[in-house]
Amino acid sequence: MDNSKTEASEVSFSQSIVSKFGTLPQSFTKDQYHDQDSIVVPAMNTNLVQNGSLDFRGRVADKQLTGGWKGAPFIIVNEVAERLAFFAIAVNMVAYLVREMRQTLPTAATHVTDWIGAAYVLTLFGAFIADSYLGRFRTIIIFSGIYSVGMVMLTVSASVDGLRPPPCTARPCPKATDGQTAFLYSALALIALGTGGIKPCVSSFGADQFDEADRSEEKKKYAFFNWFFFAINLGALIGITLMVYLELKKGWSWGFAVPTAAMLISVVILAGGFRFYRYQKPMGSPFTRFVQVIVVSVRNHFDGVRVENAGQLFEVMTQSSDIVGARKLPHTNQYQFFDKAAIVIDAEVDSRSRWKLCTVTQVEEFKSFIRVLPVWASTIALSICFAQLSTFFVSQAAIMNRKFGSSNFEIPAGSVPVFSAINALILVPIYEKLIVPSIRKRTGHPRGLTSLQRMGVGLFISIFATLSAAVVEKRRREDKDRANMTVFWLFPQFFLIGSAEVFTYVGQLEFFYDEATDGTRSISSAMFLSEIGIGSWLSTAIVKIVGRATGGEERGWLRNRLNESKLDYFYWVLTGINAVNFLVFLVVAWCYKSRGMVGRVTDEAGEDQGKGNNKQNLAGGLNNGGELKSIVL
Repeated sequence: MDNSKTEASEVSFSQSIVSKFGTLPQSFTKDQYHDQDSIVVPAMNTNLVQNGSLDFRGRVADKQLTGGWKGAPFIIVNEVAERLAFFAIAVNMVAYLVREMRQTLPTAATHVTDWIGAAYVLTLFGAFIADSYLGRFRTIIIFSGIYSVGMVMLTVSASVDGLRPPPCTARPCPKATDGQTAFLYSALALIALGTGGIKPCVSSFGADQFDEADRSEEKKKYAFFNWFFFAINLGALIGITLMVYLELKKGWSWGFAVPTAAMLISVVILAGGFRFYRYQKPMGSPFTRFVQVIVVSVRNHFDGVRVENAGQLFEVMTQSSDIVGARKLPHTNQYQFFDKAAIVIDAEVDSRSRWKLCTVTQVEEFKSFIRVLPVWASTIALSICFAQLSTFFVSQAAIMNRKFGSSNFEIPAGSVPVFSAINALILVPIYEKLIVPSIRKRTGHPRGLTSLQRMGVGLFISIFATLSAAVVEKRRREDKDRANMTVFWLFPQFFLIGSAEVFTYVGQLEFFYDEATDGTRSISSAMFLSEIGIGSWLSTAIVKIVGRATGGEERGWLRNRLNESKLDYFYWVLTGINAVNFLVFLVVAWCYKSRGMVGRVTDEAGEDQGKGNNKQNLAGGLNNGGELKSIVL
């Protein structure tokens, strides 16, 4: 037989396989499969995960031995301890800067929101390190060590007299020296850096323990997100109650030393669960791949390259993509300009370098990233409100009657945010066990509400959180007996901001993980977290703008003495921002189109569960109509 005809026959057969499955499975030959119209894929071991996860020995992870709720508890314990430490600092730091370092209230509030902002924006750096080089587990361990060093330094700062200004015996009180301030800020910087490395990895690492290609494990993953948020608030609850109480009774050194010890113990616990975890390999820098797509598409655009149909686009002829450990992604019709990066001009030359030719998967990875940016931007306003939780909300509580009933017990001002944490702790299990099943009956959605719907509910509630704060502050300011006004008047605003968190933040955890590709999971988590940081910075900017526009610290709305301020006016500004932001989010959510991923979801018996699911039935590079969307070279 003519060799050229034989090769052509084999190529034709390979393409028929690709048109069915999107890739050429390993060991597929024409001799094995005679009936091209009824190809049977060899059965797989259903005990092994299908999402590329490995066990600690580097083998494909076994579902019965690793992951799931075998590994997740270690991760949740670590999160409780880290949040305990972070919130113990966050709610106390304004008071520490004012009382010990002699800063003014607006200045201290600004410094704390700037620090919180830096901690969360640094999650982008931590995510880059995890996705590109270290992997999520190693990143968590290393940055937990950095975090712990910062905690030790903070404890030393609060314990050594020479690292704080001397007691105030006469006016004006001596302020902190540059050296004292530098030591404290160095400690806070290390804590912020540690947070930046831990936070983008820990939720994704927890979700990695559940194989999304298994329907039963996929359901458990969404339950994990709810309980992960529960852990965040449990840590916050302990941090803003027991730790604040300890600080009042034993002093600042004890108030910082105990969270430090808790953090160190949690790192040991996290490391102790290494045998039960599922690990994802680092897949290289996603930012480098993004830049490659931009460079190649722009260059091809100016060279006059046009995409006539999706069949022109390049993809590798392997079962997985050429991004290490990542599955292939099907072509989508959004942002078609970037498809020019996958146009084959000279296959022999171009395919050797991704700076000359990108794959469909690489282009779709970049599209998935830019697709979520409008959603990311339209949820930042809630973080502006959340920034008030540890600043002005606490400052209000400090000048109100904090006695509990007729007893002599007085609630520490720094512990008042417990209202928000308790609400979240109560609402999460209620939502998981009662609300979701009820809504599921009406919507037919497995989680009751989609991630975007859940986020929208939270953003709507946030409008009433700041509205409530404005109304209560106006009443407090105008009350002649305001010193005796009970702190429980602040309960509605804490309750509402906590409810907004439960809906929005858990929705964001789900959304950014689901919409991320295999190679951008940590980056996607960092996007969600960075918006908290940007919200804190925007809060600082708004405080400064409002202060300067209304007369500064002496005559403006936000003065050094809260009773002379007009904080309710500031809350009305935030209410307006929330209302406008909610309308913007509705438009963004309405226009959003979810992505699809190659690979079908199966139940534990290995049966196909992907039919009818827009995100899970896009197998093998096919669009919904079944048309082949890419070529394989």
